[in-house]
Amino acid sequence: MKYICLVYAEPDALSGLSPEEKTALDRDSLAYDDKLARDGHFLAASALQGVKTARTVRVRRGKPLVTDGPFAETKEVLCGFIFVEAADADQALRIAEAIPMARYGSIEVRPELDIG
Repeated sequence: MKYICLVYAEPDALSGLSPEEKTALDRDSLAYDDKLARDGHFLAASALQGVKTARTVRVRRGKPLVTDGPFAETKEVLCGFIFVEAADADQALRIAEAIPMARYGSIEVRPELDIG
C-alpha cells in the first residue's frame, strides 16, 4: 500500500541551526531516501520552497481566484513529502518516525486513496 508522509514545520524551525547542522540535516535526509530506496519503500520525495512562495488557487462559480500563501493559517506549514510503499499503516508510521525532519516538525502519514 502507498502512503504519503507530509512533513510540516514552523516556518522558522531551522533558523536556529548552524550551517553545519543544516548540511547534516540535508545529508541525513538524502541518506534516508537512499535507505528507503534500497529497502524497496521509496517512491518519491521532495522538499518545498518556503511558504512565502506559495499560491492558493480556488475556482468558484467557474472563475479562478489566486491568493498568496497557504489556504489555512496554521502554526506549521508543509515543507515537503516522502511517498512510500509500506506493508501496512504500522510500517508506514515506523518509516515516518525515522524521517530526519521529524526532529524539527511533524509528519502526517496518510494512505493513498485508490480511485481507479
